[in-house]
Amino acid sequence: MGLNVIDAKMLSKMFLAGAKNLEHKKEWINELNVFPVPDGDTGTNMSMTILSAAREVAAIEEPDMASLAKAISSGSLRGARGNSGVILSQLFRGFAKVIKEYDEINVAILASACDKAVETAYKAVMKPKEGTILTVAKGAAKRADDLAMAGEKDLEVFISEVIKEADAVLAQTPEMLPVLKQAGVVDSGGQGLVEVLKGAYDAFLGKEIDLSLEIPEKQAPKTGTATSTTSNIEVQANAEIRFCYCTQFLIMLSKPFNIKQEMDFKDYLSSIGDSIVVVADDEIVKVHVHTNDPGLAMQKALRYGSLTTIIIENMRLERDEKVSDMMEKQMQRTELPDRSKPDSGSLDAASSEHPEHKETGFIAVSIGEGMNEIFRSLGVDYIIEGGQTMNPSTEDMLNAIEKINADNIFIFPNNKNIILAANQAKQLTTDKNIIVIPTKTVPQGITAIINYVPDISIGENEAVMTEEVQRVATGQVTYAVRDTMIDNKEIHQGDFMGIGDKGILAVGTDLHDVAFNMVKEMMTDEYELISIYYGDIIKEDQAQKLADMVQAEFGGCDVELQFGGQPIYSYIISAE
Repeated sequence: MGLNVIDAKMLSKMFLAGAKNLEHKKEWINELNVFPVPDGDTGTNMSMTILSAAREVAAIEEPDMASLAKAISSGSLRGARGNSGVILSQLFRGFAKVIKEYDEINVAILASACDKAVETAYKAVMKPKEGTILTVAKGAAKRADDLAMAGEKDLEVFISEVIKEADAVLAQTPEMLPVLKQAGVVDSGGQGLVEVLKGAYDAFLGKEIDLSLEIPEKQAPKTGTATSTTSNIEVQANAEIRFCYCTQFLIMLSKPFNIKQEMDFKDYLSSIGDSIVVVADDEIVKVHVHTNDPGLAMQKALRYGSLTTIIIENMRLERDEKVSDMMEKQMQRTELPDRSKPDSGSLDAASSEHPEHKETGFIAVSIGEGMNEIFRSLGVDYIIEGGQTMNPSTEDMLNAIEKINADNIFIFPNNKNIILAANQAKQLTTDKNIIVIPTKTVPQGITAIINYVPDISIGENEAVMTEEVQRVATGQVTYAVRDTMIDNKEIHQGDFMGIGDKGILAVGTDLHDVAFNMVKEMMTDEYELISIYYGDIIKEDQAQKLADMVQAEFGGCDVELQFGGQPIYSYIISAE
């Protein structure tokens, strides 16, 4: 007779075995990346996410289901990297919410946990796309439900059938996403999930598995110094402040705060103000709102619990004081500031552990000596090393947030695969107002911070920066690591590729021809500025020749050449 229940000790082994199998298969999963770039990282991101949870699971000597669920959920949330890693962590989070209530789990509980996992993961993604890890998880959960409803009790049969269905759905992902079919691969995130399930099943069957895990050391993010951006005093003085009071507080919940209550509370705040942030966990709700009557917001909040850490600031008064101060400094200024020295209060490796408090701080994800220096010069307080070649984790984001002594912190992910991790860090932060500007490329991040205006509201800055980054087109030149066909372009290993915001723009064997042709494909009549950032293996005279070619072709545009120093991508070029 088959086994009908799983206890915490067995589930711990299954989780560690799933992590081990994913870690073992990560390079193969990386190679399933649609674009044949040298930094395909889905397997790495998923592996590092689950290994973060595995570290906490392995540390529990005598696990019960509650402690195991907490370790799986918190470990994966903090360690989540990239879109695939964040989605995996949300699957684990939903799964853990169900199992933590039991001492042992059976088919019915597992089916319910799978449903909750899928529900939680779908909610975390703004625009879920079918043909991805989400689809594979949904197919597996549906099969689990069907088996439970049919009265299946044998866990060996149950798990085996669920994995078969996950495999079957994975095989169909190329039919759901044409880009997968053209590249001749299945979804890499879905493949990663299947490998976790297969590893867990092997442990359930009692197979001999080495559960020791090589967990990589966490790298501390690198910090940078910066100087503040110059502002237009007249713009600041005339800026409209619709809602006068920036209001922040924490609600110490006295009863459960469900999704409906959260949505109702947000709707109410929207009726009395803007720049609304409501982040809830099991015990605390963080609230931020700009309003003309803070009392109304707090009175409504008292329905859910007691209030603490109340901060109310008069933004009109602050604006007027700052404009006056700016005018005085402008009249006294006789020379340009020394850019070689950090401003007081900016974060620097050699500065105090307790930097001076300020209203607003900035975090950017960047890589390359030149790129990092550009962000520092524009006022970024903290640079997290990473990007295309290494997606920072949610914990990296949280560590950076902790280092900055500011009430409001803008994060520029500068990569579409890092936005979810930044948003996850935002959700886990209760004592600061985190604003994630969804920058998908480094040039978008540069444009975003250039458009920051110190003395308009946080909400207005968020709106302006988000709008401006949409005006930036970006192209990146790298090389192919395998043969494939994408966007009806035949690509051979070693070819150079010019990758735009929505696909491959140019392919060829000559680096600078590809870069030039990529720019031609990017350009429209509306663009006035072309910025060329050359990478760590490109010589300045080579980059200058490309800049001259681009200038000759687009004489009506300004062309700027800057050293980026980024690895992997020989050129990153933007048009705006």
